[in-house]
Amino acid sequence: MPEAKLHDGATIELEVRGDGPVVLLPVNPTPVEGEQAERMRAWGADPAIGRTLIDGLSDAFRVVAFDYEGHVEAFPKAATLTPANVAADLLAVADAAGAERFAYYGYSWLALSGLQLAIRTDRLSALVMGGFPPIGGPYAEMLAVTRAAHEMALNPAASSQETYDWAKAAEEHDWDSVETVRTPEQTGQYVTLYEGLRGFDDLAAQDALGCPRLCFAGSADVIEYGEKWGGTRVDIAGPFLRRRAELEALGWDVRVLDGLDHMGAMRGATVLTVLRPWLEERLLGQR
Repeated sequence: MPEAKLHDGATIELEVRGDGPVVLLPVNPTPVEGEQAERMRAWGADPAIGRTLIDGLSDAFRVVAFDYEGHVEAFPKAATLTPANVAADLLAVADAAGAERFAYYGYSWLALSGLQLAIRTDRLSALVMGGFPPIGGPYAEMLAVTRAAHEMALNPAASSQETYDWAKAAEEHDWDSVETVRTPEQTGQYVTLYEGLRGFDDLAAQDALGCPRLCFAGSADVIEYGEKWGGTRVDIAGPFLRRRAELEALGWDVRVLDGLDHMGAMRGATVLTVLRPWLEERLLGQR
């Protein structure tokens, strides 16, 4: 299995499947199982999203899949997970796969990473951002949330994970009650990422984009965080709903998935209904 060397010298494995135009997918190729999978399903997440996307695209495209989020969780980059280093890592993956030109799809923070990549290279054949808006992004709000998560990691609550009712929290979508067991290094790297995006002008950045591009999100993608998270409201759907005409005028194809929240719009089968036909049209010339 090929590997890419990242900015800090660590290596990440790549799964390469299929033939055709190259599509980089920062997803976990291995489905999650056991209790972790149960927890993901309870929150509406898809434990097999990576495998679903790989299998759903690799008959027409050369898919390069790599679990970047899983990698940074396992090997935290607390001081170095900057926007520039993330973009360099994505380019290192493309290089390791022998892809001079490639499309990129990412969701949530991996979507904004795609935007950071796109403004730093002319090698993209297409860019797809899911679950994060190309303009009007909630960068300040995400910095507040990641700082709160980091503070909780530095000063863990006295309550035990053994008594935490995750099923009840998931059923009620109660983000405020979520207990975490992440380390300060794990949470700190996302503070580094969003600190690096302070002052980032995503509207001005549009001038640097030249490739075909698609963005999508669920129409209900809004998370209200409680007091311990700073009372932060992260509105992903808002820019898609309020500024759709502006996005389209800037060259974006826009899809709003009715009634879906952040987790619902991220599911593999849902993403494929948006991603596959668009890639076929843009990269294969099919309609």
